[in-house]
Amino acid sequence: MKYLYALALALLCCGTAGAKEATLLADDPVVEQRLIAISEELRCLVCQNESLAGSRADLAQDLRRELRGLIKQGKTDAEIKEFLVSRYGDFVLYRPPVKPTTWLLWAGPFGLMAVGVVALFMYLRRRNAAIAPDELTDEERQRVQALLQEGEK
Repeated sequence: MKYLYALALALLCCGTAGAKEATLLADDPVVEQRLIAISEELRCLVCQNESLAGSRADLAQDLRRELRGLIKQGKTDAEIKEFLVSRYGDFVLYRPPVKPTTWLLWAGPFGLMAVGVVALFMYLRRRNAAIAPDELTDEERQRVQALLQEGEK
């Protein structure tokens, strides 16, 4: 049993050996705060559903390093974003601008929802028409009346 515990402990210790070290913050805390603010609005190109600030991908670390350099050069936030958009396209922004090339991106979900509502409405109309109650024949009405009168007695 002691050997099993020793093996488990050795495996746990070996698992942390491959962990990456935390990236160093910039020398200037103001630069680091600006970096975090800007990178929260940018998409990681590898992870695609994670911000550049939260991504651990190697490309994200390279981009953060590039952003630090641009900030230290005195570039404004708008200039930095424009630089990244010129390099990687509007996809790098979490909130891309509304322009003809991104209309589908902005209107697509609403269009799909409208198509879904119309399709649901048409389906329900067809279904209600298909299960509409049939009219009773004269013979069936007489039989119902007879059963009702019999039940009253």
